[in-house]
Amino acid sequence: MNKEMMMQGVATVAALALYFLPSIIADRRKRYDMLTIALFNACLGWTVFGWLVALYWAWQPNPPVNLEGEVVRSRRIISMRAFTKRLGERVQLRQSRDRSAK
Repeated sequence: MNKEMMMQGVATVAALALYFLPSIIADRRKRYDMLTIALFNACLGWTVFGWLVALYWAWQPNPPVNLEGEVVRSRRIISMRAFTKRLGERVQLRQSRDRSAK
């Protein structure tokens, strides 16, 4: 092989690695939707905007596995905190009434 063909091969591999960099990053970060990112990158990566969106998407943290469950759990925690606060206020009010009645 001559030197020119070797340089073309190296340049091609480097260009492909740069083109699929968002997919590589998503794979390294163990994204659950890595295949979707890779397909998006393959289809729209030729536009600068598509490549940048894929890169941004690859750097985002993994979404929760069960988003609906997370929302229900956080709402339950918030409602329990509000209930506990109201219950404490009622207990204090009742205690203050009982003290003033004596």
